[in-house]
Amino acid sequence: MIKPALLLAALVAAAPLAAQDHAADAVSAERLKGDVEKLVSFGTRHTLSSQTDPKRGIGAAVDWGLAEFKRIGAKCGGCLEVLPVGEVIQPDARRIPVATLVRNAVAIQRGTERPNEVVIVQGHIDSRVSDPLDFTRDAPGANDDGSGTALVLEAARVLSGTKYPTTIIYALLSGEEQGLFGGRILADWAAAQGYTVKAVLNNDIVGNSCGKDGYCEPRVVRVFSEGPRADLTDALRAAGTRFGGENDTPSRNLSRWVAALSAKHPEEMQVRQIWRTDRMGRGGDQVPFLQKGFPAIRFTVGVEDYDHQHQDLRTEGGVFYGDTIEEMDFAYLAGVTKLNVRALDALARAPMPPKVTVDAAVRVDTELKWKAVPGAQVYSVATRATDAPEWSKDMVLVYIDGSQADNAAAAAEGREFTNVRKLRGDDWMFGVAACAGMFCSPVSSAVPGGAFEPVAKE
Repeated sequence: MIKPALLLAALVAAAPLAAQDHAADAVSAERLKGDVEKLVSFGTRHTLSSQTDPKRGIGAAVDWGLAEFKRIGAKCGGCLEVLPVGEVIQPDARRIPVATLVRNAVAIQRGTERPNEVVIVQGHIDSRVSDPLDFTRDAPGANDDGSGTALVLEAARVLSGTKYPTTIIYALLSGEEQGLFGGRILADWAAAQGYTVKAVLNNDIVGNSCGKDGYCEPRVVRVFSEGPRADLTDALRAAGTRFGGENDTPSRNLSRWVAALSAKHPEEMQVRQIWRTDRMGRGGDQVPFLQKGFPAIRFTVGVEDYDHQHQDLRTEGGVFYGDTIEEMDFAYLAGVTKLNVRALDALARAPMPPKVTVDAAVRVDTELKWKAVPGAQVYSVATRATDAPEWSKDMVLVYIDGSQADNAAAAAEGREFTNVRKLRGDDWMFGVAACAGMFCSPVSSAVPGGAFEPVAKE
């Protein structure tokens, strides 16, 4: 039996945070610093550097990352499947002059209920100096992206002892500075495994709090999300032009969800949403996932220090240039890591967002429809005015009377839910989140291309 109920938004917002807080509180700034120090000790981690030297170069760094994942997994009884995911990249016209092995270090924490449903947290392990083809000079890469690499390892340490319905994948990517190759390799691999990718959290330059001009933001992290989907077809683009949704991609709703999560802890790291795919003229490893239709966002410091990224180590005019550990803020990095840990914990507990359709043409109300998704016990129907940036805190809950087995049967049967809102569809945006207990997914918008799945499945 399907039964609607109007409840206070606070009921959903008051999700039990004890597990999240326990894991987040276990994050250690000292361990993060130790990991970055180890990464810097490899001298350079340039993608074109040595694959075989045991102490210097990208090969030694990736081997260390794999060994660290194995060490973490051993502490939880082998809960992590650790493997390299790589490919030989043939010479291209830009930054790969010779055939080059690009290896990612990957650890898989299998979900207990829906192992093919995955959440990915990643950072890139390679580094560079001023010349992107210079693989001989020291390239410490402390902040870019030793910070993101350390974050991923720390997340694995504090989350790997917990069993989740959904799989978490921890990934250290190579080849980012040469053309986002590691991200592309991992996105292709995830698709080849048949994974349903719920979310990708890409962390790149997340370890400093002040810019070269002295302006500091010690408690703000930027989260970048795409507007129009990278994998849109001409037909969906035309539909979006007519019916809206340019601000309702899965990645944009994932960004809103992370921002709302941070707001539950106002004394800690807060999110400033940046509604573009990446920084001006820049890119990151979230992009290959977006191109395949997977929801992905990028975490980056609130204010960048350009003197200390992509620079030869030198002093000019009394100014030091170079991406060294001395320029980092490990309390800040710990704050961003805590936010990622909370997000991973909640996403791994929540079901997939449902795919929602809407009928609001030439009528004074709006009818929403969606099919049951595995693991969902409750569905939250969200609304906002077309020019409002965030979903309303008032929501309608639609749930199934019955046991957990009844909920599983609803998903297996592809049972369809219908909810009619007494709102004119011309003036409102609509979406639905799926909840397990009090852990709710991001909202899936009822717009063309709003589903958390590649457009190719539309």
